Amino acid sequence: MEPLVEVDDVSVVRDGKNLLSHVTWIANPGEHWVILGPNGAGKTTLVSLLAGRLFPTSGGVAVMGSDLGNVEAQDIHSRVGFCSSALGKQIDGRLSVESVVLSAAYGTIVQAHYQVYEDIDQSRAQWLMRNFGVAHLAGREIGTLSDGERQRVLICRSLMSDPEVLILDEPAAGVDLGTREVLLGSLAELASNPRSPMLIMVTHHVEEIPPGFTHGLILKDGEITAAGRLEEVLTSHNLSATFNMYLRCGRLDDERWWAHG
Repeated sequence: MEPLVEVDDVSVVRDGKNLLSHVTWIANPGEHWVILGPNGAGKTTLVSLLAGRLFPTSGGVAVMGSDLGNVEAQDIHSRVGFCSSALGKQIDGRLSVESVVLSAAYGTIVQAHYQVYEDIDQSRAQWLMRNFGVAHLAGREIGTLSDGERQRVLICRSLMSDPEVLILDEPAAGVDLGTREVLLGSLAELASNPRSPMLIMVTHHVEEIPPGFTHGLILKDGEITAAGRLEEVLTSHNLSATFNMYLRCGRLDDERWWAHG
């Protein structure tokens, strides 16, 4: 079975700084990955490559068999859902929630006057908003939403094109505890559905890993220090080495992870 993600000896250099150094990684169908690491480790850089929003300085990136650089960026955007706060900041706060979700059918972050949506697009947008508990906000301007509501809208938007890979860059950042648990519950449902896309989630906190995620990758200083099944990667030794302090970690009966000093 062909891998969904292939990163081959990739380095990214910007302004003389190595953001990623010789990164090699393969992710296969049926796997859901979490990417961990301290600030500046290269997590967002790595997922931006997969989403077709950044190109490597050297090495190769292939997503669903298509080599980055040999296909139109629009094709990657339609097949890879990307949810990030940085992308969300580019959205006009005056747009309605429904417009923001629907615009992803065209792989754009704005709704242009020439965009006409078919009934199937309208139905999918309504279905996604219902499933993520934001259908009642359809007519609201997205700029008026709370951080938690906005995050759920952005996830709906990233799923609009029915992608084969869904990338979530710190989806629980900035939300309160209750909102975080609602959000992680929705992601756990996605991970448990065999028809869902591959999920790749960036986070700083192991407590934010939803049940159903199978694999983990740890980055430090732009290099992979561990990658594989979660139970092999999330060890006290690996986390202590990554964050330069003594840490213990484990897994609860409900499959949620914990870590502390």
